[in-house]
Amino acid sequence: MTNDLLNTRNLYRFFTLVCIGFYTGLSYGNDKPNIDGPTPSGCATHIHYDGEYFDFCDTCGCGSSGGSMGYGTGLNNNFFGLRYIGQEYRSRDGIFADSPWITENFNTIQAWANLPISKRIIANVIVPFQFHNRSLPDNTEQTISGLGDISVLGFYNLIAATPDSIVSIKPEHYFQLGGGIKMPTGKYDKANNEGSVNPSFQLGNGSWDYVLAMNYGFTYRNWGISTMANYTIKTKNPKDYQFGNQLNLGINAFKTYYISDVALTPIVGVSEEIYASNRELGIEVAHTKGDVFLGKLSIEASYNRYSLGLTGMLPISQNLNDDKVELRNRVSVYMNINL
Repeated sequence: MTNDLLNTRNLYRFFTLVCIGFYTGLSYGNDKPNIDGPTPSGCATHIHYDGEYFDFCDTCGCGSSGGSMGYGTGLNNNFFGLRYIGQEYRSRDGIFADSPWITENFNTIQAWANLPISKRIIANVIVPFQFHNRSLPDNTEQTISGLGDISVLGFYNLIAATPDSIVSIKPEHYFQLGGGIKMPTGKYDKANNEGSVNPSFQLGNGSWDYVLAMNYGFTYRNWGISTMANYTIKTKNPKDYQFGNQLNLGINAFKTYYISDVALTPIVGVSEEIYASNRELGIEVAHTKGDVFLGKLSIEASYNRYSLGLTGMLPISQNLNDDKVELRNRVSVYMNINL
């Protein structure tokens, strides 16, 4: 079973990279209009998913975007709105195999936006408010709340989809490169690390972090695939604690259905998050690295300038903090006004 899971995950990583390379190359050789095939039927069959799923996350409470939930939506490239993200974990309260489990709930409400700077440049801003709680073995509860770490990113469209004013019946591609920063605006409390296997019960990680990101998308009429890869470089905070660097990978498939003036888009996907060990005073902290492989189901609806989305994620396999931390589930609900 373990070998099967490893083979599946390796195949998924390989397929993600192949999709990016193959379709990017294909798009450069497919610039001439294709006049063969059925007669175009208008923009109802011409959908763009520029900027879908800019995934950047932490498998913890201090992550500002909340675990592979993403920076953008599949319904419109430019928007502003609100998003709720809920994550449930359980962690061992101790170092022994029979140590009790504690339940941890990380909750985030974000003000978020994708803003066009030019025809090819997009700015993304996320301002999170966190409210977390965990139930301890002595039947007491610990809660923290406040502003989280604000993130600002920019993406450049190396390959942009055809404008909506032009009817296209051929496959379309976009390819984006970007990067940005996550600022230490959320409070980091070192006391929350003491005696806890899960050091991520925080409002923020207290450090300036830097993100490198790549997104690729392919659509044909009302079908599409999106892939992403990004890497987060985390620095030491003023308390001499440094969260481990992080690699995220993801792939999603979707199809849009039209019911009168409403567009419904179901989405299915998988993602993986890989974490290096945390460090304190320059020394590697035991039981802080790991990885989690997730399945994702989403539904998104759009009406006029408004969009509503719901996402659920469950772990397929995981090894977080040497199995001393377990992700139970993640959910997200958002409402946006499209620009």
